[in-house]
Amino acid sequence: MPELPEVETVRRGLEPVMHGARIIDADQNRPDLRFPFSDNFVARIKNRKITDIKRRSKYLIFVLDNELTIVSHLGMSGSFRIIQDEATDQPGDFTYEKSKDSKHDHFVFYLDKSGERARVIYNDPRRFGFMLLIPLNELDEHAYFKDLGPEPTGNGVSAEYLAHKLGSKKAPMKSVLLDQRIIAGLGNIYVCEALWRARISPERAASTLVTKSGKPTAKLSALTTHIHDVIGDAIRAGGSTLNDHIQIDGKMGYFQHQFNAYGQEGEHCQHENCNGVIARITQSGRSSFYCPKCQT
Repeated sequence: MPELPEVETVRRGLEPVMHGARIIDADQNRPDLRFPFSDNFVARIKNRKITDIKRRSKYLIFVLDNELTIVSHLGMSGSFRIIQDEATDQPGDFTYEKSKDSKHDHFVFYLDKSGERARVIYNDPRRFGFMLLIPLNELDEHAYFKDLGPEPTGNGVSAEYLAHKLGSKKAPMKSVLLDQRIIAGLGNIYVCEALWRARISPERAASTLVTKSGKPTAKLSALTTHIHDVIGDAIRAGGSTLNDHIQIDGKMGYFQHQFNAYGQEGEHCQHENCNGVIARITQSGRSSFYCPKCQT
């Protein structure tokens, strides 16, 4: 499933074409994806202007000028492609064809932006993604958003914040960092990588990274920095292409070439002066990759 960096990459790819564009028409080619489309979906977005494109956690949010938002989740295999002047924009390196099988083209936006026409096509072979209409003034209290923690890309995730959240938690660090109520959008890949960079075991009890006075330890402060850095590095790399993630222009994200822990089972640890080997364990049904020697 695409994680935060992949969704942010998609948002940035869509923004130049969709932000400020008017939806002159749309094709809804089936009644549902993971969930049914909202009632009268096409009629409610037709002739509306897209005033903003946001991301919250792993959700894309298209803000319309009638105070509605289109909330979209890519699921396992959802992707957007942009067609302008009958040509699909796929410049650059690391490119390969997206799914273009028309039976998987479930939704099409027809856009006009300052006289320039474009189509934005949502393709989803597995149909685990969705699009729903939610009023803008109800967004923060909607079930998808009301319990989300701060974004790992902003100042809301600080060492002091994490110390406050982790102080009483005996659960393993890996499980705590995947809790979307603590940090929104931080997924399995990037938790593994951040913990590796900070040399913290995924099995370590979260509370052990907080002092008795409730202050962050040096390791927790370092982890906070590494969370910000690993997410930033992944966004700059266009995310990680493992199975289904492809960028808007057809590029593969290439952060997977920078993995030091995730998927590296049996490989030598890349930390300086460490001769350990990356191991894989299962925690709450998810694979954790780490170095048992230097991650403590």
